[in-house]
Amino acid sequence: MVVGKSTQYQRAVGEVVRRSLLNVLKVPKHNWFETINVHSVDQMPFDRNYLGIHRTDDCVFIQITLGVRIGLELKKRFYKAVADGLHRSIEIKREDVFINLVEVPEENWSLRPT
Repeated sequence: MVVGKSTQYQRAVGEVVRRSLLNVLKVPKHNWFETINVHSVDQMPFDRNYLGIHRTDDCVFIQITLGVRIGLELKKRFYKAVADGLHRSIEIKREDVFINLVEVPEENWSLRPT
């Protein structure tokens, strides 16, 4: 997200994403790791009208790495839950929520020491 957003704003983004992961994708409660990165507008170049959707400087890019594959309908429900939740909690435009899911097989995680 763009620099200058309050800690409260940043936490609200994290909370909405976490709640959507729990409620929609049924991710286990303690299976959560988060980083929030802020950048100047100059460090966040992107097409403001990609796919005909106008986005502003308030655009939030959310990338989530998953250890399981999920179906398209569940992904759509998740995207909607996050966009609607952020719109309600911090009044961000739904068009300013950009989500990317990365599905990684379990063998590519170092979750347990060997």
